[in-house]
Amino acid sequence: MSFTVAIVGRPNVGKSTLFNRLVGKKLALVDDTPGVTRDRRPGEAKLIDLRFTIIDTAGLEVAAPDTLEGRMRAQTEAAIDDADLSLFIVDAKMGLTPVDKELAEMLRRRGKPVVLVANKSEARGSDSGFYDAYTLGLGEPVPVSAEHGQGMIDLRDAIVAAIGEERAFPEEDDEAETDVRVSEAEVGGEGDEEIEPEYDETKPLRVAIVGRPNAGKSTLINRFLGEDRLLTGPEAGITRDSISVEWDWRGRTIKMFDTAGMRRKARVQEKLEKLSVADALRAIRFAETVVIVFDATIPFEKQDLQIVDLVIREGRAAVLAFNKWDLVEEPQAVLADLREKTERLLPQARGIRAVPISGQTGYGLDKLMQSIIDTDRVWNRRISTAKLNRWLEHTQVQHPPPAVSGRRIKLKYMTQVKARPPAFMISCTRADALPESYVRYLTNGLRADFQMPGVPIRIHFKAADNPFENRKKKR
Repeated sequence: MSFTVAIVGRPNVGKSTLFNRLVGKKLALVDDTPGVTRDRRPGEAKLIDLRFTIIDTAGLEVAAPDTLEGRMRAQTEAAIDDADLSLFIVDAKMGLTPVDKELAEMLRRRGKPVVLVANKSEARGSDSGFYDAYTLGLGEPVPVSAEHGQGMIDLRDAIVAAIGEERAFPEEDDEAETDVRVSEAEVGGEGDEEIEPEYDETKPLRVAIVGRPNAGKSTLINRFLGEDRLLTGPEAGITRDSISVEWDWRGRTIKMFDTAGMRRKARVQEKLEKLSVADALRAIRFAETVVIVFDATIPFEKQDLQIVDLVIREGRAAVLAFNKWDLVEEPQAVLADLREKTERLLPQARGIRAVPISGQTGYGLDKLMQSIIDTDRVWNRRISTAKLNRWLEHTQVQHPPPAVSGRRIKLKYMTQVKARPPAFMISCTRADALPESYVRYLTNGLRADFQMPGVPIRIHFKAADNPFENRKKKR
């Protein structure tokens, strides 16, 4: 991207709506409630022929630094300092407020280019608010409607004028981006369907961090990054959007998704919290490995177990992180108890890796990352058909399938149909009559004999074709 743009303004003026319009997707949560956005959210924007990085920010408010609003303001100011240009959004329908004037003064002191945007200009009675925006002293306001997409051409022209044509249209960067897009298209074609016999240590890894509210998810990611990138605090439920951040771990690109805390479904009543949970579920589906963060001081609540079960049913590679380990007394005894409970309460993820950590002090983070890599390696594993059929034959000798209604079930052939997660197909007679207990026996045998701990394993059964089924019976 050629330059970076930050969207700033007071709460509920339409910043996230404009962000979604420019990135072409509904990435940021939008609601009538003021103050929905709290963290910085970056995205790749496209406006006519412009390409740039855009950052959605929290609404700027006047508040003490130690309050939640004050910490949100600090995050927004950091985004302004990192950006090359700011889009200052005002509400033309409501008109200017004292907060708008204070923010305009703050942006003026920064000395960076600013484009004044009068949003909601399609509303009746918005003309007075539009003309009032001239009094801010930031130049001519651009009338737009982020919700309906009006005024986007004028916004494009204003951005080019503020940033300069040389910066807006760098020729070398365009060529580089074209090369990248072509290579990504080539990689995303037939290459994804090829069987990779070895694990690719250099491929970027997508990791989602999930858990109950106030388990320490954002603090954990900030410790990984070494900076206060995400908003944290003692209040539960601070994170609302699923925010992605990138960093390198031992030369490998890691893309982590911070998600909103997930409470029990019966307690989620407000529309905004429902949107946050839906965003977290979407992050789980698009991730490869999911870290479920437990509060080590109150672990294995019912909601913790339900979150793990959800991740396993989605087919993701899962790792448990017992956070706040610095608050645990007698860690050895507690660790032994946690391991026993993990094996007993999570039989569907037998052998799942569990790591004690502290996001506050940084304890155990390297071990957690190594567990994530090891679990992802197992999740991507493929086993040859020859090995599987030898294993199937040996398994049936040790424990044959039970006879159902006096007829024996025969398992004839086995192959792996996909990885991520490992899925297998077994050709057999009377597939619908095979008991669930024997399926669990096969699953546990695969997990133990081929070293696949902690990842979901799926086995599909296919009835063998009968070559004489369509022939007429002879009299």
